[in-house]
Amino acid sequence: MRTLLLLLGLLATPLTAAEYRIETLADGLHHPWGLVELPNGELLVGERRGRLLRLNADGSRTAIDGLPDIKAGGQGGLLDLALHPDFTDNLWLYFSYSQPGPGGAGTAVARAKLTGNRLIDTQSIFEQYPKTSGGAHFGSRLAFDPQGYLFITTGERYHSRDMAQQLDNHLGKIIRLHDDGRVPKDNPFVERRYALPAIWSYGHRNIQGAAIHPRSGVLWAQEHGPRGGDEVNIIKPGVNYGWPVVTFGQEYSGGAIGQGSHHPDMEDPIWVWVPSIAPSGMLFYTGSQFPQWQDSLFIGALKARKLVRLTLDGEQVTQEQHLLDELGSRIRTLVQARDGGIYVLTDASNGKLLKLVAPASPEG
Repeated sequence: MRTLLLLLGLLATPLTAAEYRIETLADGLHHPWGLVELPNGELLVGERRGRLLRLNADGSRTAIDGLPDIKAGGQGGLLDLALHPDFTDNLWLYFSYSQPGPGGAGTAVARAKLTGNRLIDTQSIFEQYPKTSGGAHFGSRLAFDPQGYLFITTGERYHSRDMAQQLDNHLGKIIRLHDDGRVPKDNPFVERRYALPAIWSYGHRNIQGAAIHPRSGVLWAQEHGPRGGDEVNIIKPGVNYGWPVVTFGQEYSGGAIGQGSHHPDMEDPIWVWVPSIAPSGMLFYTGSQFPQWQDSLFIGALKARKLVRLTLDGEQVTQEQHLLDELGSRIRTLVQARDGGIYVLTDASNGKLLKLVAPASPEG
């Protein structure tokens, strides 16, 4: 069994605000979720209600037209954004969203070319099967690995949690595709009868944070537990991550879920929060503004209303520290800026785009 560090609220130490400055780049954003920095330095922000905005260099904002039909409500709506690794040449913008259809809604991913302030040539990349009722647990994060494969994280849609253990559906799964939506031939379940070939891993609850490790090129993800039991996992092909058979959490009404916290045929998380922090955005820091943070793993916390920094020794977490306690804001999304700062989206009806930058040098 992997050595597991379980946070019980006793190991965390705060970082002082003297280590960073907070710049407010935009406010009045309605539950912002996705964020990308364009090659020209402008930013695209997606609001969960189904609006995509360009934040222009002069401080103004422009709505981007051309999004598909989106079922916004609850945790669903316009979710993550990602640029194709060759965006400068091909202009492909990827976005995940809750797609309406027979049975309710499901997580979907499309790509379109960003031309001026309009999306054109939209192509469907992925549609979660089956669609279900309810407005919870859509996931979703998008991540390209160094080989150009696209990873898509999903949720099990809350009321369908047992389906996370079955391979005939996309609920509670991580999906791996080529950039155009084709299924790679080396996906782990391509040859398995009755399994959906796009599945990379399974047994997940609701993954709202994912990032590629900058050294190994491997996908890491974190997911919401129920009442306790939020997890950080290193994602391996074909592996079962246990939900809802094993968990460190409890039913919201109280009581045990599944068979405990460990199963010999299921992968253990490398880090767990009890009580829950409600993790969302995820970022490995590789920038130059904060050399003391190099290779740290940052995770936004919704319920705990802070930014969490995990210090790593290989695949082990050695320390947890907290930032942005002073804001008291739900942290939804993290993106490393090209200049080494860190963009932060706060989740609120009056959400903000913030930027963490190095403190100013003292004069004299």
